[in-house]
Amino acid sequence: TPTFSPQSVSVIFVLGGPGAGKGTQCANLVRDYGFKHLSAGDLLREEQDRPDSEFGNMIKDYIANGKIVPMEVTVQLLENAMTDYIKKREEGEKGARFLIDGFPRKMDQALKFEEAVCPSQFTLFFDCPEDVMQERLINRGKTSGRTDDNAESITKRFKTFVELSMPVVDHFEKEGKVVKVAATKGPEEIYEEVKRRMGERGFEMVS
Repeated sequence: TPTFSPQSVSVIFVLGGPGAGKGTQCANLVRDYGFKHLSAGDLLREEQDRPDSEFGNMIKDYIANGKIVPMEVTVQLLENAMTDYIKKREEGEKGARFLIDGFPRKMDQALKFEEAVCPSQFTLFFDCPEDVMQERLINRGKTSGRTDDNAESITKRFKTFVELSMPVVDHFEKEGKVVKVAATKGPEEIYEEVKRRMGERGFEMVS
């Protein structure tokens, strides 16, 4: 049985290729809907820098070699972060809302998380063609300082996304658990669409 019940804990996965604008939209949802934002990538980076981490060196090796960290590790880190957050809440589990960003990147992660941690409500998928993402990221690269915001890296990241993450989107789509938002417009227009779709799924604003 999963650690958390979907009756009390709401999990939404957020997927989209690089430069689809996930970060911006997650910040909006945290502000207006009371979500706790968890990024699998951030948790892995924090864990590899934690002095007494049992996973630290292994994560470093995987990231250095550009490989996806074993899913057991990522799922465990997400579960730990959810548990920590729930412990700090006065209401405990009841009504806790999590946005899990950039996860699940692969099919095995999706199945493992839903079976062991908590079934998701749905996946919020920001659908954006490669040329639009490319242009956004190259512009972002001028100021972001991120080493992977260059044309060659972007093409690779997009290819990885299509090969590994799109099957996850397709899988959840068959279960009626995907909310697909066209991410080609400006961030404000995209957010209007996100709010409308959240309402359709029964999520009200809290602030």
